[in-house]
Amino acid sequence: MEAKLVAGKKQERSINDAFASHFAKSVFLTVVGLAILTFIGTRMFTHIDLNLYGYMVGTLVFIGGFFYRFIAWGERPPTKIIIKKGLKLIFRKSTAKTAVSHLAIYDFIRNRGFYRWVQHILIGWGCVLACLVTFPLVFSWMYFTMVDNGYYTIVLFGMNVMKVPAEGIIAFLSYNALNIAAIMVITGVCMALSRRLKNMQARAEQKFIYDFLPLYLLLFISITGLLLTVQNVFLHGWMQPQMSLIHQFSVIVTLIYLPFGKLAHIPFRPMSVLARNYREHYGEQHMKECKVCGDKFVSVEQSKDVIQVLGVNEIEFNMEDGFNLAELCLPCRRKYRIARFSGYPTHKVKVKEANQNAKG
Repeated sequence: MEAKLVAGKKQERSINDAFASHFAKSVFLTVVGLAILTFIGTRMFTHIDLNLYGYMVGTLVFIGGFFYRFIAWGERPPTKIIIKKGLKLIFRKSTAKTAVSHLAIYDFIRNRGFYRWVQHILIGWGCVLACLVTFPLVFSWMYFTMVDNGYYTIVLFGMNVMKVPAEGIIAFLSYNALNIAAIMVITGVCMALSRRLKNMQARAEQKFIYDFLPLYLLLFISITGLLLTVQNVFLHGWMQPQMSLIHQFSVIVTLIYLPFGKLAHIPFRPMSVLARNYREHYGEQHMKECKVCGDKFVSVEQSKDVIQVLGVNEIEFNMEDGFNLAELCLPCRRKYRIARFSGYPTHKVKVKEANQNAKG
């Protein structure tokens, strides 16, 4: 029995040792998966649109950058705890509700204001719609053929799904899905730029490269995409090849930049569901009371995990008063730091801060 276990462990190690790192393994398996899906979708590579070749290359580079960023982030001790414990709780009854709230309707942003909520809905769902249309077309998982005059056949993964009238509503929405997405993104980006340029606090906190450049990239992609339709419909294709290259270049640059800038929070966003499950599940079990004021502020499990992570990073916050700084709620923690400098026990003063319960 022991010999079988040892042999199994050796075999497992040999498979993992075939790759230089988790990053290399993840990228390889993802690219192989995409190749298999493309092989099926293109009916053994018999239907490939070479006009979309640049988008395919940009997507593959994006995948490499995304996994590099995600694995570097996921290997951090606090992130690893959230992912590991969050995945164990993925089948909680509240997971579906949390996913809808965080990934679909953005309730957490609506609490900050209706204007910001609308702009995020437009940008977020505009980008999602564009991806749902673009990637299946790029990898030829979906395309259209016309066998019968006046009818298009929708082909999905090499199978004829349905026939639709060329002048029907389904065909119209299919043709204009990217235009609709572009209009949504342009509207949302303009709302975001207006707020960031007019709001003095936002202007003081924003940086051009990190905060404004992603918005300008999305705006440029959307405008050039709409211009392709305008050139085709109203200008009889005038300068369309040149604009097609400009649009394709802007998309490729954005895909390469996406994992390393502010837009990376879009593919990272599903992780918030795991974090919410983690907080809610252990919060329902036993809450931690602040060592100074006695208020319950986090779960006992989260408090233990914070102290453990600090220990892994060789950071010790054990105070002379007999508690760890992580065992204090945020207001008491701030007041305790003041006490350390002033010599007066300000953390024991029973006065709430003016913005202690502020939203946003």
